[in-house]
Amino acid sequence: KLDILISSVCGILDAEVSKEVLAMRAQTKLQSLVTAAILAAAVAIVKIIGAIYKIPLGNIIGDEGKAHFTVAYNIYNLLLTISTAGLPLAISKLTSQAHAQGRENEKRKIFRTAIVLFFVLGTVGALFMFFQAEGLAGFLENSLAAQPIRALAPAVFCVCLLACMRGYTQGQGNMTPTAVSQVLEALLKLAIGLPLAWYVLRIGMSLEMGAAAAILGVTAGTAVSMLFLVGYLTKHRNRTQSLDVPSGSSHLIRQILAIGIPITLSNSAMSILNIIDTKIVMGQLQNALLLSEESAAALNGQYSMAMDMPNMVASFVYPVTMSLIPFAAAALARQDHAGADRIISSAFRIIAILALPAGIGLSVLSTPIMVLVLPAQREDALAAGPHLQVLGIALIFICLMILTNAILQTYGKEKLPIFTVIVGGIVKIIMNYFLVGNPDINIHGAPISTLCCYLVIVVLNLFFVWKYSPQKPRYLEVFAKPVAASLLMGGAAWAVYGLASRVLDGAFLALAQQMFADPDKIQLWSVYLANAACVLLGILAGVIVYGVLVIALRILRAEDVRSIPRGEKLIKLLHLK
Repeated sequence: KLDILISSVCGILDAEVSKEVLAMRAQTKLQSLVTAAILAAAVAIVKIIGAIYKIPLGNIIGDEGKAHFTVAYNIYNLLLTISTAGLPLAISKLTSQAHAQGRENEKRKIFRTAIVLFFVLGTVGALFMFFQAEGLAGFLENSLAAQPIRALAPAVFCVCLLACMRGYTQGQGNMTPTAVSQVLEALLKLAIGLPLAWYVLRIGMSLEMGAAAAILGVTAGTAVSMLFLVGYLTKHRNRTQSLDVPSGSSHLIRQILAIGIPITLSNSAMSILNIIDTKIVMGQLQNALLLSEESAAALNGQYSMAMDMPNMVASFVYPVTMSLIPFAAAALARQDHAGADRIISSAFRIIAILALPAGIGLSVLSTPIMVLVLPAQREDALAAGPHLQVLGIALIFICLMILTNAILQTYGKEKLPIFTVIVGGIVKIIMNYFLVGNPDINIHGAPISTLCCYLVIVVLNLFFVWKYSPQKPRYLEVFAKPVAASLLMGGAAWAVYGLASRVLDGAFLALAQQMFADPDKIQLWSVYLANAACVLLGILAGVIVYGVLVIALRILRAEDVRSIPRGEKLIKLLHLK
C-alpha cells in the first residue's frame, strides 16, 4: 500500500519533488532492511542457543524429567500466547501510527495504558500458575509436574511486561532493544538452567526438582531481560514537548483488544490442543494401560525428546521461506498477481528443497541421531529413535503448515488457519485416545497422531491456497523433483551409515582400548564414537548426493536465490535459469 501511494504521488508531483520522494522511499527500504537484519540475526542466535539448551537438558534430566518439563512448558506456552501473541502487535501498530504523526503525548498514553493492562494480565497469569500448580498438574495427569509449573509462574509476569515494552520500541522502528533482550533471555536460560539442573540432581534431589531447576533458568532469563528493557526505556525516555491531545484510556484499550484478540485466538489454538493432547496421552498410559505415573511420564518424556529434533530443525528452515511472504503481500497490493505467484511458488520450492531432505534425513537416521545427541541417556535415545523416524516425516508438514498459514494470511484469509489447526488438532486428540490406549501400540501412537495432525492441516491449507490464489499453484511441478531427490538422498545416507558402521566399529573399539582400561568405558566410548563417525559420514554423503541432484535436476531456479546476498554470482556459478 505504501508503494502504491508513493507511485501515485510521484506521478502527479514535479521532478524535484519526485526525486525527494524517491530518496525517502529508498531510505525507508534501507531502514526496513536494517530492521529485518537485526531481528533475523537475533532470531538465529536465539535458535542456536535454544538448540544448545535442549540437547544437554535431555541428557541431564532424562525421560521422566523431560516429561515434567514439557507439561510445565505447555501450560506456560498457553498463558504466554494469550498474553503476548496479538496484544504486543496491537501496541506496535498504534505506537507506529502515533510516531509517524509526531504525536508524542499519544505514544506516551499508549504505553502507560498498555503497561497497566499487561501488568494485570501478567499478575493474574503468574498467580494462577503458582497457586494452582497442583491442580494444573493433576489435570494433565502428571502430579509430579507441580514444582516445574510453580517455577515458571514468575516468568509469565515478566514476559507480559517484556511483550509490552518490545511492542512499544518496535512501533518506533527500534528493533535493537528487542534483539538484545531476546539474546540475553536465551543466554541466561542456558547459563543458569542447565548448571542448576545438573547440581540439583547431583546432590540427590528428585527428577521433578531437576526439571524445576532447569525451568528456573527460563524465569531468570525473562526477569533479567525485563530489567534490561526497563533500564533502556528509562535511559532513552523521550521528553520532547508536544501539543497533541492523547486518546482516552478506555478508547486505547478497546483498540488494543480489537487488534490483538483475533491474532491471539489464532495463535492459541495449537497451544490449547497441545495441553489437551498431553492430558490424553498421560491419561491413556495410566488409565488404559495401567502404568504408574512415573512410568507414563518416562514414556511421554521419550516422545518429547524425539519431538525436540523436528521442532529445532523447523525453527531454522521456515524463516528462510517466510522472508519471501512480505514481498508477495506487496505484489498483491500492487495488483501484480503474476509477481505474487512467482514469489509464492519460489517459497514453496525453497521449503521443499530444505524441509524434504531434513525430514527424510532425520527419519532414516533416527536412532543413530538420538544416540548421538543423548550420550548420557542411551536407553532413552534408543527408545526415542522410532518416534523420530515418524516425526522426521512430520517435520516436512510442520514447515509446510507454517508457510501455507502465512500465505493464507497474505491473501486476507486469516480465519482459515484457525479452522485447519483445530481440525488437525481434533484428529490428533482422537487418534491419541485410541492408539495410545492400545497396548500393542502404546506411546508409539503419539508420533503417528502428530504426523496425521500436520498432514491434515497441510492438505486443507494447500486446498485453500489453491482455491484463493489468483494463479493456481502447480503442486506436482513444485514437489515432484525435490521428493525424488530427497528419497535418493535418504537412501544414500542410510547406505553409507550402514557400510561405515561395519567398517569402523572394530577401529573405534581398538582406539577405545588404547584410551581406557575400564571395560565399561571401552564399550561405551567405542560404540558412541563409532556411531558419531558413521552418522556424520551418512549426513555428508546425503548432502553431496542431494546437492548434485538439485543442480542436475534443475530444482533450484535463478529467481529463488536472486534476492540473497551474492545471489547473482551463485546463479552464474550453478548455471541457474
